[in-house]
Amino acid sequence: MDRLSNAVPVGEGLLTTPLSPAENVRINGSRCSECGEVMLGSYKSCANCGGESMQQIPLGKRGKVWTYTVIRHQPPGQYRGPKDPFVPFAEGLVELPEGIRVVSALDCDLEKVHIGMEVELVVYELYQNEQGQPVMAFKFKAV
Repeated sequence: MDRLSNAVPVGEGLLTTPLSPAENVRINGSRCSECGEVMLGSYKSCANCGGESMQQIPLGKRGKVWTYTVIRHQPPGQYRGPKDPFVPFAEGLVELPEGIRVVSALDCDLEKVHIGMEVELVVYELYQNEQGQPVMAFKFKAV
């Protein structure tokens, strides 16, 4: 039995299913049939025009870094990444082919990250929840 067969997404409706194999998973999006607005996740109505004709779409796997920052100190709250010791990482706004920009961790050499850098979606196990289920998240890796 595949150990990811009982995996859950880090956010409800955020990722396509099934969550295994992880390389086939995409980020879920919603496109308004009335105005064409694309949004991250699953929506029943459009935040732009209020239309109620929404189409669920998988968002593109590749994108470009629109802007970024480097996180050098452990974020407060329920941070689930490496803690002991904390590992600095880049977080960026990735523009996807559908025109939407998604905030995501960037898996790359911090000295080489740059605006316009080509990146590709990676879905991975972030942690295990209290029920022992793998919790799947996404990041973008430099191409």
